[in-house]
Formats: sequence, C-alpha cells, structure tokens
Amino acid sequence: MRVFNYNRWFVLLIGIGLIAGLIISFQRYNVEKNNMTVELALDYEDLLKLAEDEGLPPAEVLAEAKNAGITSLAVYETTFKKLNANGKASATAGSTILQQYYSGSLTDPSWRALVSDGEIKAADIYVTGHDQQTFNELKEDLPLRLGADRVHPMQVGNEEVLVVKANYENFLKMNLGMPTDEMKAVNAAGFYVIARPSNYTAVDETEIDAVFNRLKGIKVSDIVFSGPQTLGAPKLVDYTVNKMKKQNITLGMIENVSQLQFYPQDGLTDIAKELDYKAARLYTIPKDEQPKLKLADAVERWSNTDEERNIRINLMRPYDKPSPGLSVMQTNMQYFSATRNKLEAKGFSIGPASTFTSYNGSPLLRALLMLGICAAGTLYLSLVIPGFKIKYQYLLFALTAVICIVPFIMGHGNKIRVIGALAAANLFPALAMIGLLDKLRSMKRSKTFSFKRIIAFSFIAIVLTSAVSLMGAAYLSGLLSDVRYFLEIDIFRGIKLTFVLPMILVGIALCQRFNIFDEDNSLVPMPLKKQIIEFLNIKVLVKTLMIFLFLVAALVVFIARSGHTAGFPVPGIELKIRALLERGFFARPRSKELFIGHPAFMIVIMAWLRKWPIAFFAVMVFAATIGQGSMVETFAHMRTPVYMSLVRGIDGMVLGALLGLAVLIVVELWRYAASSRERRKNTEHE
Repeated sequence: MRVFNYNRWFVLLIGIGLIAGLIISFQRYNVEKNNMTVELALDYEDLLKLAEDEGLPPAEVLAEAKNAGITSLAVYETTFKKLNANGKASATAGSTILQQYYSGSLTDPSWRALVSDGEIKAADIYVTGHDQQTFNELKEDLPLRLGADRVHPMQVGNEEVLVVKANYENFLKMNLGMPTDEMKAVNAAGFYVIARPSNYTAVDETEIDAVFNRLKGIKVSDIVFSGPQTLGAPKLVDYTVNKMKKQNITLGMIENVSQLQFYPQDGLTDIAKELDYKAARLYTIPKDEQPKLKLADAVERWSNTDEERNIRINLMRPYDKPSPGLSVMQTNMQYFSATRNKLEAKGFSIGPASTFTSYNGSPLLRALLMLGICAAGTLYLSLVIPGFKIKYQYLLFALTAVICIVPFIMGHGNKIRVIGALAAANLFPALAMIGLLDKLRSMKRSKTFSFKRIIAFSFIAIVLTSAVSLMGAAYLSGLLSDVRYFLEIDIFRGIKLTFVLPMILVGIALCQRFNIFDEDNSLVPMPLKKQIIEFLNIKVLVKTLMIFLFLVAALVVFIARSGHTAGFPVPGIELKIRALLERGFFARPRSKELFIGHPAFMIVIMAWLRKWPIAFFAVMVFAATIGQGSMVETFAHMRTPVYMSLVRGIDGMVLGALLGLAVLIVVELWRYAASSRERRKNTEHE
C-alpha cells in the first residue's frame, strides 16, 4: 500500500499562518462588535400618508412612531407635484391661465391685465408662493436646476411670480431641493433626518453648496443619494466629501435588490473611500414583497438582515392593510416596536447608524498567511503526485513564496491576497478530506465492524476534519478582512468555484489511493491513464445513465443557486425549513452541509469500514467534500460577522452529524432485521 508523507515543515508553516489568521480574525471580531447600532427609519411622507389615511393629526402619528422605536425619517427633495398638493406653492401652465381668461373664470384683475397686454405665454410656467420660506427656496433652486436664463421674476399686483421656461409635465416631477420646513418638522418631532438629495445636471460647486447650506442647523444622521448619481458626480465628488466631513454626515449605501453590493450610483464608492468608509449599508424590504409577509416574518427578516449582512439602516415601509383585530395604525406601531425589541434582544442598540472603524489587516500577518498557503499548496501536490521529490517540493515552495510575498513588501498585494483566499477556500477542505482518506486506508475493514466503534470514530473524525477545513476559513478571513469587504464594496468572486474545485482536488487524491474498479484490490489503485480508459469502457445501463444525468443536473442547479444571481427558485418547502432553522438557531446552518455534506461524511465511515461497494464509498466522499467546502465558503461572505459564520459552521456540523447518525441507525436496524430473518430461515431449514 502506497504511503503518503505529510512534510512536517509545511505543516509547521501552515500552523504559523493559522495563528496569523486567527489574530486578524479576532481583530475583525472586535471591529464588528463595535458596530452594533441600527437606525430604524421611515420615509417622512409615508408617516404623513398614514396620518391622512387614519384621519389622525400628523403630530400624533409622529409621536407614536417615535415611541415605537423609529429614530429617523427620510426627507426627499420637494417637487411641484407635492407643493401643488400641500398648498405652499403652485405652478400653473400659461395655457391654463389663458384658458381661464377666455372662459371667464380668471377673475384677478392683475392677471387679466397681463393676459390683455400679451404678457402671458402659453408655453411658460408661472410659479406663485403661499409660504415665504418655500418661495425663497424655489427662487434659489430653480435657476440652479434650469439656468438663470430660464427663470425670471415678474410682478403681478403685489405678488412676486417666477416665470419659468420648461415642459410643464416634466416640471411637476423635477426635484427642487431639500425642503427646510420638512426637515425642521422632522427634528422638532424628535427624529434625525436622512437626507435624500439628487445630483444636478452639469453640477458645480455653487449647487453643492446650496444643498449643504440647507442642511446647516439640521440634525442629519445620513445622506442617502437619490437617482443614478451621487451629488457632485462625476467630477466634483471630492467637494461633496469635504462638505460631508465638515458636517460629520454618514454615507448611506443602498443594498442592491440582488442583495449583492449596491444600487448603482456613480461616485458612490469613491465617496465612501474618501470618507474613510464612514458609511452604513441600507436595506428596505421590496415594495411588492412586504404585503406578502406576515408581521412576524417581516420582523424576523429585519433581524436576520441586520445580523447577517451588516445592514445598519433599516428603511421600513408601513403596512397598508391591518393585521386581524388591529387598525392600520396599531398594526404599524406593533411592527415598528416588535422590530426594535427583536434587535435589542439580539444585542443591537437603536439610534443613528454606527459605522466600521477603518480597518485593514497587518501586512506582516498577511505575509505569514501567504507563506502558509504556499506550504498548503505544495503539501497537496506532494500528496497527489507520486515521486514528487522533497528537494523539488522545497524549490516549488520557495518560488511561490517569493512571488506571493514580494507584493506585500512593496506595499501592494490586493490581487495576490484574493488569489490566496481562493486557494485557501479550496485547498484546506481538500487536505481535510485527504487526511480522512489516509486514516481510513490504515484501518482494518470488516462487514461486522462494531457499530459503536463506527459511531465513535465518525464523530471524532468529523470534528477533526472540520477543524482542518476551518483552518481555511481562518486563512480566508485573515486575508480579506478589511472595511471594504465588510461593507461589500469589494466582494470575493470565487464562490461558485469553491463549490466544485474541492471535489476535483479530492477526486485526484481518491484516484491515487483507491481502485474503484476492483472491489478485491481497492487499496491498489491503477495508474491514472488506465483508470480513465477503464472508466470510458464501462458498460452503462439506461437507468444508470438516467441517474448520472440526474446527478449532473442536480450539480448544475447546486452551483447556479449559489450567490444571489441564480435563476433557480427556492422550493417552498425549503423556505419553510430555512425559516424554522432561522428561528431555532443563532445562525441558520447551510442546507448543503446539514442535508448533504455532513450526513454523507458519517456514511463514508461506515461504507469503508463495513466493506460497502467501493464505488458507493467514492460517491459519498464527493458528497462529504461538499459539506467541508461549504463550511469554508460561508466565510467568503465577508459582510457576515466572523462569529456568526463560525457558529453557523459548528451548528451545521453538529446537526448534520446527528442527521447522519440517524441514517446510520436506520441502516443498522435494517441490517439487524435482515440478519434476524436470515437466521430464522436457517433455523427453519435445520
């Protein structure tokens, strides 16, 4: 039987790298623990609409929302659609004024005189104000939006009117600047303002100044830009950043609907970088999805979102329909307060969104991590390449180490550490499974192998094997831990590969250790070329081919469903199981580990020790590898706190092992029942 040696120097370097990874991961844990304040927010207009729908004074609804835990209200730029409705100003098309004149409904003598003199043009828009502050702000903002040549004042009796040249329908929808009166009303009710300004066309410094002048004296917690551009994009982002720094305003970054990175806005990541990542991730339940969620499910959604995706601004929407036995008002106040209570029970504070410390791991520690990965890669090759001489192993290690370490010494290394993280995510699950295979090869097999010994060994083996796999998680976390990954400005893009590559790496090692074509000589592997020829010459039954195609289709779905860009819907039964697990555990175990990988791991042990068919054993090895790879891949979602990822992995391992134990017990009972029937038959024949 071929013996594979584990080079102790490579093992030592891997251990040193592990210590470096654990140090960085512990630092990351502290950074994450200091970012535990969640902002519960609503659109100001949504609360006003709720008050109107319920026939209640706005002040009463605002006070109730404050008591229920809402901390901030989002205020958008005003439009004439809003101003016409609230009566603070109005925009009237010249064609409408002329129509009123000729129909006799225009009674104001000053306006009638202007029409008679030909001063009123059908294509112009006439802006009048009924609130002085609002009118003054319109006089300031309209020339900035349209240009001074398209806006000029005129006197109509004792009233000042603005004459605007623009398309009327588009003008009604045009953003007109942040409304000071609304922001002051929000502050007066005890809330922070989340400002939602939009960018100007051909923006200049004067226009940016105008936005921030409106915000002076206002308690603003965050700016969340509206539209496809941030204020100042594309050329004056730095000027916007300086204004935000002076007023100590946090940047709100809207999570994309795919739950991957952000709603695309030009200049967003540039502003985040220049602010030293004083930024918070914002999430809102999609408008078409919330009505389908029960109150308890929506509350659970917020809890999971804040815990798992580092969301720190919860922009909530009121429910339009009441829960049974409640009014719409009571339904929403219960919704807000239940969310607050749930988050506080999970250890969060409620207030203006906290932000991450600008953290980046030590280059020295990361250099040690890269040395460990080079050692792990060389060790893997030594375990799958027959006759790989030790001197060539050291030469390969030295060459890869120089290539990986030099960029760190030169102050770079971002691309190298991503490659290193990808290598760690694939190498360590493979090494863990290879170590298990080598241990199994050294154990005696028997069809009557003690069930108790199998169970004891299986639990010890899954703990030790998972520990080796999780070393890869420490490496991955150590290499990628910085605030850009926590905020998901940068993401790990090798996730789909980590579902497949560990199985390939383990498959290569499996071929070097076992002969799946010969039950009697399973420990005498064929040369790789001969194995390929043997595989291609297998006679396949139609039912076998159908099973194979089914497994291939399952693998395609398995890979495609990873991440947040999958086109495969999640079955309803799985969603229910997920919801149950989310309620029952601090971190929901991943389905691939719980229902596939870890139960298969337990079956691998029994399949080998009980001399089950070697081909079945090989299939279970691949399935078990899925679980080990998934444990590490969990840590590739860097927005998820490292502690939660660790607990998720441990929970999945324990529950998966128990599920595997249940399977083994069923198999053992079936075997015992079958052997009992056989003994009875033999007794009857005697």
